[in-house]
Amino acid sequence: MKYKLAKPFLFLVVFILIVGLACNASAPEAPAKIEQPSEPEQSVPMPTQPILSTGAVSTLQDVQNAVIQIEAEGTFVDFEGAYATAGRGSGFIISPSGLAVTNNHVVTGAALLKVWVGGNTGKTYNARVVAVSECSDLAVIDIDGGGFSYLEWYTNPINVGLEVYSAGFPLGEPEFTLTKGIVSKENTSGETDWASVDAVIMHDATINPGNSGGPLVTSDGKITGVNFASLENANQYFAIGRDKALTIIDELKAGNDVDSIGINGQAIVSDDNSISGIWVSSIASGSPADRAGVLGGDVIIELEGHSVGAQGVMSDYCDIIRTHNATDTMALGVYRDGTDEFLDGQLNGKALEVTVANASEAMGGTSTDTSSGSSVALNGDFMALTDNSGALYIEVPSSWNDIDGSIWEATWGTASNRQDFVFQAANIIAAPNLDDFNNYWGAPGVNFAASADWGKIGGYVELLDDAGDAWYKDSCTKLGRYTYEDPVYEGRFDVWDCGVDADVVVISVRPSNDRTAYLTLVQIQMGEDVGDTEGLVEERIADTFDIQGSLP
Repeated sequence: MKYKLAKPFLFLVVFILIVGLACNASAPEAPAKIEQPSEPEQSVPMPTQPILSTGAVSTLQDVQNAVIQIEAEGTFVDFEGAYATAGRGSGFIISPSGLAVTNNHVVTGAALLKVWVGGNTGKTYNARVVAVSECSDLAVIDIDGGGFSYLEWYTNPINVGLEVYSAGFPLGEPEFTLTKGIVSKENTSGETDWASVDAVIMHDATINPGNSGGPLVTSDGKITGVNFASLENANQYFAIGRDKALTIIDELKAGNDVDSIGINGQAIVSDDNSISGIWVSSIASGSPADRAGVLGGDVIIELEGHSVGAQGVMSDYCDIIRTHNATDTMALGVYRDGTDEFLDGQLNGKALEVTVANASEAMGGTSTDTSSGSSVALNGDFMALTDNSGALYIEVPSSWNDIDGSIWEATWGTASNRQDFVFQAANIIAAPNLDDFNNYWGAPGVNFAASADWGKIGGYVELLDDAGDAWYKDSCTKLGRYTYEDPVYEGRFDVWDCGVDADVVVISVRPSNDRTAYLTLVQIQMGEDVGDTEGLVEERIADTFDIQGSLP
């Protein structure tokens, strides 16, 4: 697990709000805010009472009969704490048996769903969640009863200029509302801080909080999309389009979750960019997230060893989920704000357990030496280190407390037969005694460096070759070269025998998702003082070295 340490998280959270949710919570207010329209809604007069008809809807006037208001009651966690609250959104019925479509963020994690059909508050229905897709922000629910009016899908092309209507129950009120507009873009990005949809419809048929999950329909009452968002400070509204929605909804109707681990979440970034992740507002009972031990108020900071939420959107998180099967075991890293801890575990595997306590202390460090970087004790055996630039993170034995975290600047040509060039590298050296480490192969310690400049040498193989030629081959014997691979990095490592009780492991890797970004060099010396813990120390260093910030 490669953690990015942070200051106390509760006070640092800043949202990168690209779009606003279109759901409504009665108390307290949700963190995401939807912009109020700058122009009055173009409302279409509708009957004050729903028309009592059943079957497939074929007119705009009858759309009301198949549109529902949903109240989700349960415990949801925002940045003030946990609240038992009821949030309201919209949805629409797609079968006479009572199957209905809404947004994931309207229903996931709710203990109880109440439904009112067509604005008729005299009759309350219960409903259950059939399946959800948190990345596409879609859900199918099943309303108790039968014989309902239902909507059908529009079958013609959805082109710019098509007249459309947003139907639903905005602002949590029971009155049915219909607003008129046109499709302004057939296909635009649907990346938000709570969903990741490749392509959505942009339109100007006004939606407000409470419209989430309601239909975008044509003049003859046919569905073109599912409303889910609005752009702040602009008269622009967004619906998950028919072509994207239908494929997912077919899976959901069959009871299969799609691209989901069972959370109602939102991407966040701290104000100093030291931590990012997916804030968990609520969790579906029995889901992979629930079984792993994720709690409301947690922040998922890594999935499969990859940081998520760094840009304030869900795209990287959802891309990882979409490249795995629902039953796959995936590494999971969580920051728990309530207890100020980092936890490590797996989805569909090992439950979360605390690996770093008092995590907020990590940013402050424990050393006043300006060349030492910062450190924080993890337990009696190991501590976490960062370099002066804050780019590197590594865990080493607590006794390796002589530390130099200054930037490494040099000319690579002095260490190889390649063309001279000047490079900068983020760098941290830790040992019981730095002078001994720098002068004797038998002195334990580690030197971890990373540079974007080293690509001029070639790849990790060339970097290992040059390091070996310059520093090891005259005094040590290479025992072998081996493949290095984990969920984040790919590369090679060499093992050198440098005399009695003097083994050296040299690792060079690059990020597997961006092979030209940078190269690393990790040199681990194991001396006689390490004794029987040699394998444990090497494994801990190899498991934890990571790039957590921008390289110099």
